[in-house]
Amino acid sequence: MTDRALSEEAMLASLRDIQLPAEAAGGLVADLAATVGLAGLVALILAGLIRLLSRSAQRPQRRDPLAESRALPEAERRVALLHLLRARAPERYAAIRGEIYAPGGGVDLATLEAEVRRHA
Repeated sequence: MTDRALSEEAMLASLRDIQLPAEAAGGLVADLAATVGLAGLVALILAGLIRLLSRSAQRPQRRDPLAESRALPEAERRVALLHLLRARAPERYAAIRGEIYAPGGGVDLATLEAEVRRHA
């Protein structure tokens, strides 16, 4: 490089001489890799958007575990009510836990349901 400034015409003439190669380095393989990479990125973005939209469209349904337990047989209903009572009122569950294994079935179903309903 020289220390003197180039004229505008000389600068424009030197820019016209710049020629890019007809094919980029890597050729077809590089083009395919870039295309696959961009397509993968777009697919990830679209999948994230679809997942976000589908989650916002789903609203949690309120379910009534007591109503669901009424359809169960007596032994399974008793277990379900005990699980509900343990989750909702652990101190009350601890108080009646000794009666669970008593002969004759232990705690009455109506009593269990009333306890669960009271602690709902």
